[in-house]
Amino acid sequence: MSTRIEAPPAVSLMEDIRIEGAREHNLKDISLKLPREHFIVVTGPSGSGKSSLAFDTIYAEGHRRYVESLSTYARQFLERVDKPDVDYIEGISPAIAIEQYNPVNHSRSTVGTASEIYDYLRLLFAKAGKIHCPDCGSEVAPATVDGTVALLLDAHADARGFVLFPMGEVDAADLQEELESLMAQGYVRVMVDEEIVNIGPPLFARLKEEAEPAPKAKRRGRPRKKAPREERPAVANHRAIRVVVDRLKFSTRNRARLGESLETAFREGGGVAEVQFVDGPRLRFSQRLECCGNTFEEPVPHTFSFNNPNGACQECGGFGNTLSFDEALIVPEPRKTLAQGAVEPWTRPRYRRYFGEQLQDAAKNEGLDIHTPWEEMPEDQKKMVFEGAGQFLGVYGFFERLKRRKYKVWVRVLIRRYQSLQKCVSCGGTRLRPEALWIRLGDRTIADVCAMPVSELREYFEAPPLTPDQHARAGDVLKQVRERLDFLHKVGLEYLTLDRETRTLSGGEHQRINLANQLGAHLTGTLYILDEPTIGLHPRDNARLVSILKDLVDRGNTLLVVEHDRDVIDEADHVVDLGPGAGERGGEVVFSGPREELDFCERSATAKFLSGEREISPRKIKRGDNGSCSYLSLLGAQENNLKKVDLHVPLGRLVAVTGVSGSGKSTLVHDTLYPALARILGEWKGAIGRFERIEGFEELDSVVLLDQSPIGKSPRSNPITYLKAYDAIRRLFAETPLARNMGYGPGHFSFNTAGGRCESCTGSGIQKIEMHFMADIFIRCPDCEGRRFKPQAMEIRYKDKNIHDVLNLTVDEASLFFDHVPSVLNKLLILRDVGLNYLRIGQPVNTLSGGEAQRLKIAGQLAAKPPRGVMYLMDEPTTGLHFQDVERLLNVLTRLVGLGNTVVVVEHNMDVIRNAEWVIDLGPEGGERGGRIVAEGTPGEVAQNPRSHTGGFLRKYFEEAVVG
Repeated sequence: MSTRIEAPPAVSLMEDIRIEGAREHNLKDISLKLPREHFIVVTGPSGSGKSSLAFDTIYAEGHRRYVESLSTYARQFLERVDKPDVDYIEGISPAIAIEQYNPVNHSRSTVGTASEIYDYLRLLFAKAGKIHCPDCGSEVAPATVDGTVALLLDAHADARGFVLFPMGEVDAADLQEELESLMAQGYVRVMVDEEIVNIGPPLFARLKEEAEPAPKAKRRGRPRKKAPREERPAVANHRAIRVVVDRLKFSTRNRARLGESLETAFREGGGVAEVQFVDGPRLRFSQRLECCGNTFEEPVPHTFSFNNPNGACQECGGFGNTLSFDEALIVPEPRKTLAQGAVEPWTRPRYRRYFGEQLQDAAKNEGLDIHTPWEEMPEDQKKMVFEGAGQFLGVYGFFERLKRRKYKVWVRVLIRRYQSLQKCVSCGGTRLRPEALWIRLGDRTIADVCAMPVSELREYFEAPPLTPDQHARAGDVLKQVRERLDFLHKVGLEYLTLDRETRTLSGGEHQRINLANQLGAHLTGTLYILDEPTIGLHPRDNARLVSILKDLVDRGNTLLVVEHDRDVIDEADHVVDLGPGAGERGGEVVFSGPREELDFCERSATAKFLSGEREISPRKIKRGDNGSCSYLSLLGAQENNLKKVDLHVPLGRLVAVTGVSGSGKSTLVHDTLYPALARILGEWKGAIGRFERIEGFEELDSVVLLDQSPIGKSPRSNPITYLKAYDAIRRLFAETPLARNMGYGPGHFSFNTAGGRCESCTGSGIQKIEMHFMADIFIRCPDCEGRRFKPQAMEIRYKDKNIHDVLNLTVDEASLFFDHVPSVLNKLLILRDVGLNYLRIGQPVNTLSGGEAQRLKIAGQLAAKPPRGVMYLMDEPTTGLHFQDVERLLNVLTRLVGLGNTVVVVEHNMDVIRNAEWVIDLGPEGGERGGRIVAEGTPGEVAQNPRSHTGGFLRKYFEEAVVG
């Protein structure tokens, strides 16, 4: 997800936004009037033209006007940026588009930096943080005259003593001259070797005698050569001699005198003053940051930045982790013994014989047990395998020997195979230098604060442990921190920690962080365009999100939201319903007006679902078995916030995993269950969430994760190539008479190989213009005009259409066009079944939403072969789906289950949860207050559980269904 800000040069002061003649993509020359400073929802079936209207027309026009207001350099590309296909738009405000994908793929961005809270925390710790000595743990603060006076009068009242300051380093030859200078300034006494003496000739003679060595007996032989004068050490220095400023009694009556004496001592002593009590200790006070022999620097914001060399950990460079050898990768199957090849790198043909003999020798000479499974071996035996013993090289020794040949590519690849990112040993994953962690706010470092969930952090900063002086210095910063934490809480992200990497967030979470940032910006007169902000949000949190959206409108902004959620639609001021169908059957304005008038629109499918006239009925799954089932059990899952969860999944069923945001659903299903099964059933080499054991997997043949991650970043892949139906289409074109006469083969109709593709854009249809300090601009290729092929290749026609025309067909249109080609038609029908009938078969997959990408993956599974014995894991497959599209999705899911597969969906949609055969609800809250299974059973059983938030909404769903 990304945030883009575009500002046209002038804003029309109109009451409405007027759009005339919009024809972008499948929009059918529509005209609209949208009220400004209102909450507007655009809804309709998937593929009906919602994004084409909101983003490709309204926002794109704002983007074009913004570029027009830039410098001459930027404007030279303006004529190359396509203008939206619209007659005109009036009344458009400066626009901010917040989309539903996460563009961050590096680990330097965290929730704290993305939300800008970390910037304020750095400033807060620099202004109000206290340095603590790493050796003794005491607070390090510069001494002040007033503070030192108060300390002495409080702790040493009525004691007698001397106020001193240390002399600077002075060479013995210059000492007398320096003391005479002090005498001239009015100082009469000094302390030498713990003794108070007067400055005068006796002292000079004593110091001169100490400086000259006593005569020694004559030595026979060659005389020893004297060291040069400049190399002789100084006898007197700042540690040995201290100048007495005053002698007095530390009483309230002498407060002013004591203060003056200390001020003089600090000034003359270079910021250091000392107090020697009569027959007592000597205290040292410094206006510098010093303690236990350590000198500290005053903290600045860069001290706490892991993206700056001044603050980043030197070991990991501010990433928080380093590449280290991973035992789980080196010993991927702990059930094996060493003799059976538990140590995977030693089973390779190059090393098998040598290390087989090594293990035999170690068993004989070192007592290594090579016939006990690795998971049952004692720790000292495992340590021997890794570190070696005697003549036994060990795993680490093996890799150290390999590293000597890292100049070879295959060696580097082999070593990297057994490494994974591990928490940095130097900084402990905090990313910061040790100096940054010496500074605390109360008893917490900035790393401690960032490791706290937002919900706890809000409570902490309500009454932070600050003194009145700290409050005065950091009050404004503290206000900004509180405000932004409140915004994250309002958008339902209270379970996140500030140190969590942004790349691990879902598109919906990233979108809500950007929404919180916009709340903090306090903008007015702005047009906000949002794409399904309820993605990943539990129904419990919808009310909070709607409240935030309305708050934006109350500030004088216009809010345009593409959304399917009934709670959001019900709260809208104005609704635009597009349809009536998808693709070519959509693109029309079915309804546009106030929300209360939508229910009376006969043409609107949305109105029928909202009013209850039409509903998603329960599905009855037809299966060949007798209804009984076995279970897959994942026991003791404890990754992230999971509290040793025991998960039991009935096989051959449609299972919904539910719970509030941050309760641990993705951690349990995606980070633990999937990799654990993939390691057993496939070739998984990545990290696996912590768990104790897994049982009941014997009945599964494979496991497939169908999440919302992009299928690819390249525009070369499209739905028809993903389903492997494009080869048949290319052959059809190659078999035409004209293609044969010209000597064209199937390769001439591929945009991935040279021949028929346009070489200017290498078959991508677009060219990238780098804008340096701005986002890159992608323009249509000027040579092929986005068609991807050379003119010669497009001269070939099949049924009066060239290859570009065919790729531009929707799935519905292509189904009719290829009705006589079963190899193509069957795969197109699968796309229709999963609700992607509106897509163009040549649409680049990198332009698909997360939900569309996921449904394309489902189609790929169905197109490959009739699957059986497979566990499918899905992440919110209803993302981007209208009510009637959810019906089609449920048909596909029940079809997969009916074939003998298990489908596990992480879902918030009540219609899908109601149709599940088994529900597993996590919670009860997010973050540390979640991570437990609070309810499991049929939807009806979960609805009766008072501890389950999902159960409460299910109960309400059932009650409304009965009333309807």
